[in-house]
Amino acid sequence: MMKPFQQKRLEQIITRLKKEYPQAKTALLHENPFQLLIATILSGQSTDKQVNKVTPGLFAVFKTPQNFISATQTGIEKLIFSTGYYKSKAKRIKDCCHVLMEKFGGRVPQSMEEMITLPGVGRKTANVVLGEAFGVREGICVDTHMMRLSQRLGFSKKKDAVKIEQDLLKIVPQKDWIVLPNLWIAHGRKVCFARKPNCKECVIKAYCPYFT
Repeated sequence: MMKPFQQKRLEQIITRLKKEYPQAKTALLHENPFQLLIATILSGQSTDKQVNKVTPGLFAVFKTPQNFISATQTGIEKLIFSTGYYKSKAKRIKDCCHVLMEKFGGRVPQSMEEMITLPGVGRKTANVVLGEAFGVREGICVDTHMMRLSQRLGFSKKKDAVKIEQDLLKIVPQKDWIVLPNLWIAHGRKVCFARKPNCKECVIKAYCPYFT
C-alpha cells in the first residue's frame, strides 16, 4: 500500500506533466489498429522517428494482414531494413499476420489475453495498441523511458519492465494507465535524459528524489 505522501506526490507529478505535455500520445504514425500493431513491432530496438520514416512506404504496399502473408519475407525485409533486426522483425510480422487471419479474422484483438498470443507481441506492444487504438486499460506500457523515470522518481526499484509495470499498476490510478507512459516518454525525451537529465528545466523536480 502506498503511503499518502507518495500517492499525493504521484498525483502532482501527473498533473504537472499533463499541463506540460497536453498533446502527449504515441509518436508512431498510424491510421488504424493494424498499422499501429506493425509499427510497434518495428519500434523494438529502434526509434519512433526511424519507424515513421519506414511505415508510410510499407503501408502503401502492405495494407492488410493478407498482404503481408502473401509477400516474401525478403520483400518485407527490404522495406524495413533501416529499423534494424529486419530479418527477425519481418518473420515476426508475417507470423503475427498469419495468426491474425487464422484466429481473429484479420482484426486486431482488443484484450491483453488475446494480444499476447500474437507472435512478436509482448505486454509492452499489447499495452500500446490496446490503449492508443482502443482506449482499453489493461496495463501500463513500460519502455526504456518509463523504466528510467520510474526508478528516478522513486516509484520502483525493479530493473525488469514487467516487474516495474506491476509496481506501477498498484499505485497509478487506472484512468491514467494510458496517458502516463506518453507523459513520461515525452518528458524523458525532452528533459529527463538517460545520461545527463536537464533538471534545471524540469517541471517536476520539486517532486523528484533524484533532484533533491
